[in-house]
Amino acid sequence: MKPSSGLAWITCVFRLAGIGLMFLCASATPAVKADPAAQPAPGSGGKGAAPPAMAWVPGGEFTMGTDDVRSFPNERPAHRMKIDGFWMDEHDVTNAEFARFVEATGYVTTAEKKPDWEEMKKELPPDTPKPDDNVLVPGSLVFTPSSHPVPLDDLSAWWRWVPGASWRHPEGPDSNVAARENHPVVQVSWYDAVAYAKWVGKRLPTEAEWEFAARGGLEGKRYAWGDEFRPNGKYMANTWQGLFPVTNTAEDGFVGTSPVKSFPPNGYGLYDMAGNVWQWCSDWYRVDAFTQVVMKLADKSVCRDTGGPNESWDPADPNAPKRVVKGGSFLCNPSYCESYRPSARRGTPPDTGSSHTGFRCVLSTDAVSRAAGAKPQ
Repeated sequence: MKPSSGLAWITCVFRLAGIGLMFLCASATPAVKADPAAQPAPGSGGKGAAPPAMAWVPGGEFTMGTDDVRSFPNERPAHRMKIDGFWMDEHDVTNAEFARFVEATGYVTTAEKKPDWEEMKKELPPDTPKPDDNVLVPGSLVFTPSSHPVPLDDLSAWWRWVPGASWRHPEGPDSNVAARENHPVVQVSWYDAVAYAKWVGKRLPTEAEWEFAARGGLEGKRYAWGDEFRPNGKYMANTWQGLFPVTNTAEDGFVGTSPVKSFPPNGYGLYDMAGNVWQWCSDWYRVDAFTQVVMKLADKSVCRDTGGPNESWDPADPNAPKRVVKGGSFLCNPSYCESYRPSARRGTPPDTGSSHTGFRCVLSTDAVSRAAGAKPQ
């Protein structure tokens, strides 16, 4: 199916990654219950004992966003934010971890369900044409390099809707994750990430928590490790080198996703808080979220994290509610997207999976205490 225009096509394609509606989940997917064996380790006072494979993020005040003119408008203005301490997964949820969840619960991801056009079109512009029936099948978005340079304002030049693409088959039916057990799971929607988090007794991070954690204790730095992209010539994250989206020269060692922990951790012991895969947050996405925060601050100097806006708003795609994703991915390159910076942010429809989107979970200290049958400290 050829696009009628780049924008209309990519809007339709992104919505085709699945609709993730409640009626679908209720009819096709077993209820997800927390697995007692997957619950975090008991806590005892203060921040509690360290849950397995999680790092402590102490919380505090920090400057969220940026006023750097090299950033995107949705990252501005910078503002002071205060958050409580929490635990965060050391790395993104892997294919092996997600497989255990699916095996234990029988969960069916959004990409594995057939889209319903009547429901989907409610979140598309009124004049969006109905896709061919052979497109309305389970599948997801797959990155496909172009054979030649293309305009970088047309995402349809490097994204394809691929029937049969899912977390089990990230590039389509002929692919698998057999040799990628330790890579981050991709092709998961926000709904899939929430379901997994519930099963392990955790939750998705708020955008403020994610950004604070990504900064690793550094204040006002461009990257999670400092202001220099390659300190001493060393790559610190899995990103795109070469001509995007034509050729990735893989100077950092990877063309697609990389195994978790392939690059150095940040100051909090967290891996891949830049590049590799985008990570879902719990917040609704608004283009003007930071402007609204600053307006509400009035004479206050610091805002507390309340979990973000009450609703989504993106004038470039007004019909589709979106959730925040952070961190950038292996596709990020300065020529197009330098979103592996802590302040970078974008919105993605919660029913949409893709080749470069995954997630990690967090755990509040009171949740650790509750799991141990103790009172929060």
